[in-house]
Order: sequence, then structure tokens, then C-alpha cells
Amino acid sequence: MAISISLTVNGAPISASVDPGTLLVQFLRDQLRLTGTHIGCDTAQCGACTVHLNGRAIKSCNILAVQADGTNVTTIEGLAQNGVLHPMQAAFKHCHGLQCGFCTPGMVMSAVSLVQRQPDLTGDDVRAQFDGNLCRCTGYHNIVKAVLEGAAGMKSSGTATASADTAATAPATV
Repeated sequence: MAISISLTVNGAPISASVDPGTLLVQFLRDQLRLTGTHIGCDTAQCGACTVHLNGRAIKSCNILAVQADGTNVTTIEGLAQNGVLHPMQAAFKHCHGLQCGFCTPGMVMSAVSLVQRQPDLTGDDVRAQFDGNLCRCTGYHNIVKAVLEGAAGMKSSGTATASADTAATAPATV
């Protein structure tokens, strides 16, 4: 029995019917064809599926699509505006904060949320907060460098402050 849901994804209103057991990550990838959100472990351990739900970073393999009814979801595809990379995306590119790229969308989404919560980061802060995002290819040095450069870019562009729909009291899942 399908359930009707309505939500906003990357700024666009979406109405759809989903099976009650459909995970948000499956809905985004299979129904909306937003394939930048990756399925890594299916156990909320790796962070490859991280998206923003009402401005808060969450692991979309750990929430049902029906639970996102009435929410605002942003995926990696929704960060760039008018063909211009978000400062965090640009920093990951500039600092080579990726190797195979599989974990990168989740890393970027987690990093944006982290900077919105804590704009003045140190490398130690990034290392401590990224324990829920795994990369199998690298030693994280360039990822930390990218997050710090992205934080500076977000501050200078004014995107380092949380959006109005961010749950200010709830920590992001990073």
C-alpha cells in the first residue's frame, strides 16, 4: 500500500507515492534520480548517504521516506547555485579532498552542516566531528584541509550561518 508524501527537495516541491518501507536514500536515488547521495553501508556507519533534512545533516539510509513528509531536504545536487559550486564543494575540488569520490558527497554535506554549527573550526575539530564519515581511499589529510578551506569560503560568502530551518539544538550527524 503506497503512501503519499509531499516535501521540498533542493528547493522544489515534490509529491510522490512511496512504499512504507522505502528509505529516504532509495527515494532520492530511485524515484527522484538524485544519484549523488550514495548508498555505502546501509547501516548508518559510513556517511555516504548524508543529506540535510530541515538544515540538519542526517544519514538518509537511516530514515524512511515517509518520515521526511513535510520536510525540506537538500542533497549534494542542491548545494551549487546557478552553476557555481558551493564554497565547500569548491574547496574539496581545490584541495583534492577526494580520491575515488564515492564518500565525497556525504563528506561535503556533513562539512557544510558542521561549519554552520561551528564556523571557527580547527583541524582537530574536523577530525573529531568526522568520525561518522568514512573514506576507504585516503588518510583524511586533504579532507581536513578542504573542510577548513571550505569553512573560510563559507564565512566569506555568508553561507556559514545556519538556514532558518536548521534544528539549532540538535547536533548534526557527521
